[in-house]
Parts: sequence; C-alpha cells; structure tokens
Amino acid sequence: QVQLVESGGGLVQAGDSLRLSCAASVRTNSNYAMGWFRQAPGKGRELLATIRWSGGNTYYASAVKGRFTISRDNAKNTVYLQMNSLKPEDTAVYYCAAGYGLWYARATYEYWGQGTQVTVSS
Repeated sequence: QVQLVESGGGLVQAGDSLRLSCAASVRTNSNYAMGWFRQAPGKGRELLATIRWSGGNTYYASAVKGRFTISRDNAKNTVYLQMNSLKPEDTAVYYCAAGYGLWYARATYEYWGQGTQVTVSS
C-alpha cells in the first residue's frame, strides 16, 4: 500500500519561508517521480513542482519558479518543497504526489498525500 505522509505546513507571514516534507512508502524505479500540488478554496488543484527520482530533473510552474525549490533525499524516500518569499496568494492546502511516468506531466501522479495547510498572512 502506497503511503505519502506530509509535514511542515503552518501559518506564516508574507515574506517568510517554509519547508514541506513528504515521506513515501513506495517502490521507486527509473520512471518514478514526485511532485507538489496545491488547492486554494474554490479553485482547482494546481501543479507546482515535480522531480524525476532518477536524475533529479525538475519542473516548476511559472507561479512559483524562482521562489520554490523541490528536492529529494533518495535514501529517505522523501521529497521537500522549500518555499521562500511567501505571499498571501500562496495560501492553500498543499499536496504531495507520486507516480510513474513523465515527471512534468500531471497525469503521472496517481498517489496522493493527505494535504497540509499553508496560510500566509499579509
């Protein structure tokens, strides 16, 4: 059974930084990838950043490029999302996801974490 366990959300002020973590219990292979999505109230789930497990290739949505950084720890099977210069519009539930396929393709992600709330006050 695949499990993704997120941690690190919380309440911060605009301009602050926050790091999310996601530990996965899943079998990795050359096609394995992980990513971060978010969903704000009344909006759809937005793809933010993804990483190919083998090789470390990354993809970023334009909304977060330059502010957010995705990274991985292969030994711990954990992916991180470092979020800097947070803005009130970054407020959302953040989800970790995993799957097998093209790391930059939304359709790759079939396994999901429970979500963690990030709230950025102005």
